[in-house]
Amino acid sequence: MRVWYFVRDLDAGRSFYTGKLGFTETYVDNDDRWAKLERGGMQIALAEGEPADDGGVATIDVEDVKAEGERLRGEQVEVGTVLELHGEVRLLDVFDPDGNRLQLVEDVSGR
Repeated sequence: MRVWYFVRDLDAGRSFYTGKLGFTETYVDNDDRWAKLERGGMQIALAEGEPADDGGVATIDVEDVKAEGERLRGEQVEVGTVLELHGEVRLLDVFDPDGNRLQLVEDVSGR
């Protein structure tokens, strides 16, 4: 699965996703101003343009949503509040500098 996000500055977006969220860049097209990134099984594509409110939401599996949220807050990343679906998963919304939303997901069903 791949989710597309529009970012106002492709280079800043690439830096955010690789540096703060741990994505690996797998392709960049500097002429057409877009890039592909991957973390675990989640693939995203960034394209330079005006961010849209109605796009898809990438989900990123993490070991500890609460710890990851605290780490990102410490790096001045906008994050929401941890939501737990009782005994199943913990979710946390994370927003890139352009307001695009991603979700961190922790599986707690086996605990």
